[in-house]
Formats: sequence, C-alpha cells, structure tokens
Amino acid sequence: MLTKNCSLLYSFDRKNQGFIKATRSLCPDCLDVIDATIFEENGKIMLEKICSKHGYFKDIYWSNAEVFRRFERYRHNGEGVLNPNTLNGNCPRSCGLCESHKTTTILANIDVTNRCNQSCPVCFANAAASGYLYEPSLDQIRGMMQMLRDEKPVPCPAIQFAGGEPTMREDIVQIVKMANEFKFTQIQMATNGIKLAKSLKFCRDLNEAGLNTVYLQFDGVTDEPYRITRGYNALGHKIKAIENCRAAGLTSISLVPTLAKGVNDDQVGDIIRFAVDNMDTVKGINFQPISFTGRIHKEERMEKRITIPYLFDLIEEQTDGAITADDFYPVPFVVPISHFVNAEEGVPNVEFTVHPHCGTGTYVYVENGKMTPITRFIDVEGLLEHIDELALSEDKWIGKSLGKIKRIGSLISALPKYIDTSKAPESVDVKKLFVNVLMGGTGDAIKEFHRHTLFIGAMHFMDLYNMDLERIQRCGVHYATPDGRIIPFCTYNTIHRA
Repeated sequence: MLTKNCSLLYSFDRKNQGFIKATRSLCPDCLDVIDATIFEENGKIMLEKICSKHGYFKDIYWSNAEVFRRFERYRHNGEGVLNPNTLNGNCPRSCGLCESHKTTTILANIDVTNRCNQSCPVCFANAAASGYLYEPSLDQIRGMMQMLRDEKPVPCPAIQFAGGEPTMREDIVQIVKMANEFKFTQIQMATNGIKLAKSLKFCRDLNEAGLNTVYLQFDGVTDEPYRITRGYNALGHKIKAIENCRAAGLTSISLVPTLAKGVNDDQVGDIIRFAVDNMDTVKGINFQPISFTGRIHKEERMEKRITIPYLFDLIEEQTDGAITADDFYPVPFVVPISHFVNAEEGVPNVEFTVHPHCGTGTYVYVENGKMTPITRFIDVEGLLEHIDELALSEDKWIGKSLGKIKRIGSLISALPKYIDTSKAPESVDVKKLFVNVLMGGTGDAIKEFHRHTLFIGAMHFMDLYNMDLERIQRCGVHYATPDGRIIPFCTYNTIHRA
C-alpha cells in the first residue's frame, strides 16, 4: 500500500529528473483520477502515476523526445463550446461536453449498433462480448445529429457512423440520408467492408444517399495480419470492397490499419504503396497504433507499445526515406488555415485545436508512382505563418469585400517565396493548386487537390495506462450518445462505452 506522502515524495524527486509536466490520469484498476507525471528518460517521453490502492504504473507516452518537443510548438488553445451540455467540469466523469473542454467537435462518431459480423480480438468496442443489444432508434439518432449541429459557436461539420459494424443495420442507408439532410459537410462510415464486398448495389445506395468517405478497416496486404487481428483471412473482402466502391462511385476510401508490433508493423510501407496503386479510390491512410484494453503486464506493454514516432521510423525505413518524420506535422499545425477561412467568410469556422500529440499527418504528391511529400517543395511552416498573419491582421483591411480581395492578392503574390519549383513534380502547378484550395475551400478545388495527393496520418488513441486528461480536454473526435451527451473518443472507449 502506498501512502499519499509517498506519492508526493516520488513526484518531487521526479521533478529533478527530466520532468516535463504534471497532469492527471486514471488508475487502470479502480479508474480513480490520480496525479501523473510526464518526463523524459533515455530519449523517450514517459508517463508515470501512483494509485494509493493499486500501486505504481509507468508507460511510454512518446518514443522520441525530440519529435515530442517539435510537435509541442504547434499547441493552440481553442475556446471550446459556448453551449456545453454539462456545467460540472468533473473530467472525465461528467463528459457532456463540459465547460472545461477546449475544442469543438471536429468529427462526431455515432455508434449505430453494437452488433458485428466479426469477432476481432483487438476490438476496443468489445462488440462481440457485450452480452446485450445497443441500437439507438432513428429518432434517437436524429436527436444526436441535431445536438451536434446545434453546437456553438461552430456546428459539428463531420460525422462518422460506427459500431459494432454499422452495415449490420438494415436502415444504414436511411441514416446516411438523414445526415445529408442535416448538411454535414463530411459523412463517413467505419466498416470492415464485408457487406460492401458482397453487394455492389449496397455501395451504390450509400453513394446516392450522400456517403462521402468509407473508413475501411485494413490491416495489411497479406493474409497473416488478418488471421491474428480478425480471426480469419479478411484480405479478399477488403480488395472486393474497394473494387465495388470504385464501381459504385464511392471514390473516397481511407484505409485504417490497426498497427501492432509483430503483427503488421512490417507492412507499413506496403500499405502505403497499395494506397498509391489505388489512388483513384483510396485517398488516405489513417494508422491507428493499438490500444491496450483489460489487464496487461508492464513488460508486455513496454515491448508492444507503438507511438507516433515509432510509426515515423517504420515509414522512413520501409519507404527507403521517401517519407520521413520531418514531413509530418501535428493536427493543430493547420489552425492558421482555419483563421484564414474565418476571415474570408466572416463567421466562426472549425479550428483543429486538438492536443498536438494526439494525431499527425502529411500529404504526399504522387507522380508515376513516385511519392514526394509536399513538405519537400513547399515551405509549409513559412506559408502557414504568412497565412495566419493575413488572417489576424484585420486592421489592414477596409470593408469585408476589399479585405477579401487584398488577402487573396497578398497570398498569391507571396506564394512563390514559399515554393521551390525545382523540387516540385513536373505535372503540378503548386501555386494554382493551393490558391484554388484556399479560395474555393471545398468542392472542385479540394477534389483536384486530392486527385494528385495521398493523405498519410495517424491517431494515437489512449488507453487506461497512458491516459492524459489534458489530452482529453483538447480532443476533437467525440461520440454522441442517446442521453444527450458528447463524449471525447478516448474516455468513451475506456470508461463510458455503453
């Protein structure tokens, strides 16, 4: 048994040994909120905590301290929501969102069922073992959508249907249509692809209903990873699902590999090359390092833990240096673009003010199979700094219309300074491409950008061992629930899941 004084003494000692910051976490056994310390040790960032009832816990927070500090530079504070559903602020128990949350809902998940046609050993939803049916009615789903669109100052722009397996619902096409009626600008569905593989008509129905993106579970390009993570060889279903989506006009698929050491971490490069070969339909990859549910020994966690910097190492090694850690930036890096859009439209817009260590991404321009990260021919740091200055210097502009003209004009004239045309692929007019995206914002300009580029990203979801409540308060991926709550992703899947 550890006393409170013992805990305080240990924290005091740690502050002289690579201390970075204090935070709050959860005990993996009793789920009590406890103090935690984040510190550097042997070039890695670690998190440790002591529960007075269950003892000492230590885990890897980030496996590279240098990359950790680079990402920390892009931290941005959001203003949260103006109409929180709960005023308690007792994080993480009173998720609602509460008034202490710092980021609006950027992407909302709705679990439409807990039924599934797989029994995956790695499922954080634990769908097959729940022992009861969770399936909100259409009226409840409509209410959740309304709640999300009523969020202030910015209505939730994007929604993803999840589960369980959402295609188990016979009315999933109707649910997608409903989301379209609520004018969500991005409608996604997370799926294992089995039903998509079996029915071309189903894919067409989803496309006609307004589904934008298929978030396809995709663990590798050979059968072995699927036998381990899904219990059978699911690769054939994945390939057929992609073929049917292509034929049906569903040409925005994001591959979602659950990454586990010794299972598929040797296939990261092959997954990227597979996406490149199918860019007419596959527009991105979102790697998800595995989260640990249930009890697991410290030694096994330390050995199997995958963090974002470890993924960077895999990508660089398995693409022969075509893509490196320096090509990636944290999610809040793009906040200046939000500022620019806000200035252009004159109304609040979604800002990606999530925690800098939650997610990352880059865009890779592909020409004749060759991958060139856009960071190689665009000074993205300088460009976004310039964009932010334009957006925030409102006193320079007289009148909304004149201000818009001057902002765009200033950006166009400044672009050559941030573009190295000698390193850009021959087929791309970088200046035109980026001006069109910034001026058009959506629609044809975005489609043209994605026609030539592949998004490569990662989200590092937390479990009870590496939980950092400060990250929770900055989360932008939330779950809506039938009881009128909006809950951050990582707390939903660790302590709030129905």
